[in-house]
Amino acid sequence: MSQSVNLQEMAITIAVQKNNPTILAPDFLKYTGIVPSEWELAREPVRNNSVAQVTFQNGISIVSQFNRIIFSEVIATKEPQDIEVNTIARRYVEKLSQAQYQGIGINFGGYVLFAQSEQASRDFILNNLLQPGPWSEFGNAPVQAAMKFSYTLEGKQLNLEVNQAAIKFPDKKLVPAVLFSGNFNYSLSKEGENNQVDNIVKAIAGWQTDLDTYKEVVNTKFFNPETSSDSYEVKIASDNSLVFPN
Repeated sequence: MSQSVNLQEMAITIAVQKNNPTILAPDFLKYTGIVPSEWELAREPVRNNSVAQVTFQNGISIVSQFNRIIFSEVIATKEPQDIEVNTIARRYVEKLSQAQYQGIGINFGGYVLFAQSEQASRDFILNNLLQPGPWSEFGNAPVQAAMKFSYTLEGKQLNLEVNQAAIKFPDKKLVPAVLFSGNFNYSLSKEGENNQVDNIVKAIAGWQTDLDTYKEVVNTKFFNPETSSDSYEVKIASDNSLVFPN
């Protein structure tokens, strides 16, 4: 059986020294051409001295804090060519090229559903990724499992977190899942502001390569039938909400 991760979100996080969150506003984004003028808000913007957030109906959200800016998009039902958050992040950096940028991360979130039982996702982590032992049988309830992996790649590092979760369907049914959160962390050189902007734009331009790498690692390294000790029935879902164990 072929398994593949169900993508949910893409986010671009840019570290900025002495960032001013108060400049982030719908009018600013539209007047500067960062977002199209016809985009409509999904809710009232948040704006104060420490944080600002603008969320649009197409699933794109921008959050500005004193040390970073986060551009995110819900991509569960979108084809790669329809994803826009990369373009918005690039325009923002180019328009505010004098900001003191320090780093960038390209992030992807996705999950795989397990259909067998309530503890199927826990069993996958404990039995496939960890060595069973007395540590897993302590306490008054089944132990909850989470892991983090760091991979060194050319010019960047992939940090992958693996967590138990559950998907809540519209009918309130909960289905166990394993959540894979991938972060591609890029280090910027210290050769001047213009070069920082160029490096960030270059990192953003390679987002599809990062996405392919994320999917390859999850789909072939964690769910390779030739190396898996157990067989799991996997289902894919979208447009549902994630629930984490207490």
